[in-house]
Amino acid sequence: MAVKEVHAERAQTMTHTETTTTESLATKIAEMKGIPTETELVEMLRSKTLTVTFLKLVGELRVMACTKSFDVIPESSRPKTEKEGKPGTVNVWDINANAWRSFRYDRVQKVEL
Repeated sequence: MAVKEVHAERAQTMTHTETTTTESLATKIAEMKGIPTETELVEMLRSKTLTVTFLKLVGELRVMACTKSFDVIPESSRPKTEKEGKPGTVNVWDINANAWRSFRYDRVQKVEL
């Protein structure tokens, strides 16, 4: 095997290991907090309205009924593109405010149906 191939194989193995470790850690943290992982939460929000409790950046606890379901979001307010937000930030439709809001996933305390 050529030196370049060995380096490429090592880099690929390290990247896979880092991704697997990061995913495992995220899953463990979610389990400890008793909440879905970020990916699971986003998937749930696409079909349901959930009550999410999270700590705002200013330190206040916020409880928000929210969704990503197009069955609930008014057509005029639906996203025009499929663009995802920043990693770690969950963009949702706030049912009570009738507006888009976002929260940091790592600040989520509780998720309820």
